[in-house]
Amino acid sequence: MASLYLVGFFALLFCINMKTRSFACCFLPWMIYAVLYDSMRFYPNYLVNDIDVQGLYEAEKSLFGFSVPGAVAADGTNVLIPGEWFNLHHWAWADILAGLFYLCWIPVPAVFALYLYFKGEKKWCFRYSAAFLVVNLVGFVGYYLHPASAPWYVILHGFEPVVGTPGNMAGLARFDEMTGLSIFHVLYNANANVFAAVPSLHASYLVVPTIYAIMSKRRWYASCIFAFIGVGIWVTAVYTGHHYIIDVLLGILTALVGVLLFEGINHLLRRHRHLHHDGPLA
Repeated sequence: MASLYLVGFFALLFCINMKTRSFACCFLPWMIYAVLYDSMRFYPNYLVNDIDVQGLYEAEKSLFGFSVPGAVAADGTNVLIPGEWFNLHHWAWADILAGLFYLCWIPVPAVFALYLYFKGEKKWCFRYSAAFLVVNLVGFVGYYLHPASAPWYVILHGFEPVVGTPGNMAGLARFDEMTGLSIFHVLYNANANVFAAVPSLHASYLVVPTIYAIMSKRRWYASCIFAFIGVGIWVTAVYTGHHYIIDVLLGILTALVGVLLFEGINHLLRRHRHLHHDGPLA
């Protein structure tokens, strides 16, 4: 239902006047992203491929696991993955920072698009927004190719995939408890699919504005701020049990692949327009 309202809102913007139409055109990729993400609940990825719960956990353990005397991992050994260790060891200051970083994952990229638009750089705004959409499309393909659970799922439910399992705040619940807010409770109750952990699009999102801040020649500190927030989100994803390190690395790779794919297509389209308009170069 929310998607229908959003589509209706953009349709209205197209019809009001030239200024609102310009805004709607620049931010059309964001509407498409929101609608596609919401629509995944109607045909979940686990209807396409089997859910990977234990395989991903074991891969994480083989790459990043470490022995902790006296500890008991989900598989009964004393070799913990980082997410399990952080589930046992966490700190109030880190919980606050984790919540603040995770709250940036969509607002900061969206604010950067708004900044570009209202600075009058509409071509950069659309180019960046379209690349952001392509990154998400690559990530969504990953969701359907390899449905997978997050570390919190294994910690709470073991290795048996149970369709219909509700979203969970995992370590972010500590932020809600400490602040008295219900931000992550609301967000994760509305989670479209808890078996969409690979790749981590949380890890992807700040990579995109970092790249386009550099490409569009923003002030040097803009890309540094985006990169800093991005690293904070990567650490938070593991610290709170929402993603494996593998998910985060694949999320970063997804962002790079998505941007390269979009820029490659964009280059070919510009070259085609140039040749069509001006004719072949001598």
